[in-house]
Amino acid sequence: MWRIRDRIRVGPLEPRHGTRNPGRVSADLRSSYLGLDLSSPIVASASPLTGDLGTLVELERAGAAAVVLPSLFEEQVEHEQLHTPADPSHPLADGLPEYPGELNHYALGPQAYLEHLRRAKAALAIPVIASVNGVTAGGWVRYAELLQQAGADAIELNVYAVEADQYVSSAAVEERTLRLVTQIRQAVSVPLAVKLSPYYTALPFFASQLADARVDGLVLFNRFVQPDIDLERLAVEPTLHLSHREELRLPLRWIAILHGRLPLSLAATSGVEDETDVVKLLLVGADVVMLASELLRSGPARLTELRDGLAAWLDEHGYPSVAAVRGSLSQVACGAPGSFERAHYVRALTQAPALPPA
Repeated sequence: MWRIRDRIRVGPLEPRHGTRNPGRVSADLRSSYLGLDLSSPIVASASPLTGDLGTLVELERAGAAAVVLPSLFEEQVEHEQLHTPADPSHPLADGLPEYPGELNHYALGPQAYLEHLRRAKAALAIPVIASVNGVTAGGWVRYAELLQQAGADAIELNVYAVEADQYVSSAAVEERTLRLVTQIRQAVSVPLAVKLSPYYTALPFFASQLADARVDGLVLFNRFVQPDIDLERLAVEPTLHLSHREELRLPLRWIAILHGRLPLSLAATSGVEDETDVVKLLLVGADVVMLASELLRSGPARLTELRDGLAAWLDEHGYPSVAAVRGSLSQVACGAPGSFERAHYVRALTQAPALPPA
């Protein structure tokens, strides 16, 4: 593991012990995330796969160190509030009418979500992380308590919002999120992670505010569903594409910047396709690497290949464990962080390949 002090070093990472040992396969993959002990840093992220109990069992058998259940949406919580009796002894009511409009397409409503969580906890030995998705407090505090009571090992708060109002400032957006996080933090004792978008003007400062609000970790980053236009119907239609390796660089950069500067676990998501992507994210300081798209493309068995590939890379490069490599290429290893950023920016532009002649 090398350290950058007074200059930027560009080059391959040297083996920790000086020589490679491809014949030894004994790397320790054990990791920690949100205070949870994991068998490896590879986690199955929220997706339709984690919404099915049978597939959850497959994911565990294939090597998932933890799983994140699909999100319970704010709209579902608000609908449940409107149709549940006020009697506090009945936090969930049977026989609710169907959700209006698009909510009928959500796989799990509030009641079904809690039951899925309970069954997942009973069936799995690995940590089960519940996920809630929205931007306002609403019934989230109440549901966070119910998720904890149902056995969630941690809660992932997925803050998904496209701010289109010209009268809402960036400060107001951040303050709203901080209020929400603070209320949930006061309601539950299980670890709390916040999944953010990358579009904050001063992300490290906001991350430090979340740390002050006693958040345990950040998940970087949320992927926005980008709309498209149907030219035949002249209508806006949502589109969802699986992530690809090109998207890896965004979490790669910001995890490198944040690692070691805040008392937060860092989870990377988006763009992981093989074990080399996992290694890159660990090098810059990710505590865990979350996958959804690659598992949807290739199936749960892909987890075994990624885990074995990670172990083989560590062995080949002489690293005894994941802990030994984590953060080796993070910005905190650099004595001049500003130069680190600027140098890479300038180098990327000045050393770009020449364009072919016209």
